[in-house]
Amino acid sequence: MENKICPKCGAKWIGGQLYWATGKKGNEADLAGLVCDKHSDDQCINQLKGTDHGGQTWESRLKEIDKAMAEFDKQRLEKNFDL
Repeated sequence: MENKICPKCGAKWIGGQLYWATGKKGNEADLAGLVCDKHSDDQCINQLKGTDHGGQTWESRLKEIDKAMAEFDKQRLEKNFDL
């Protein structure tokens, strides 16, 4: 079984499965979108860094939060509920 650790961010590949530095399972595309594309250098070992990987980004997460907040506000106004 091949194991690798990124010297830049501490992400680990154990038998081909990516684990974040926290130990949680992940995938290379999300790691690239959230970390590698913005904060890495030539030490990064993620092969998807800088590619059109389609992983999550902070921008995509912010859009999800904005959408959820808009729905919350809509429901709050419909029920005439003030905070």
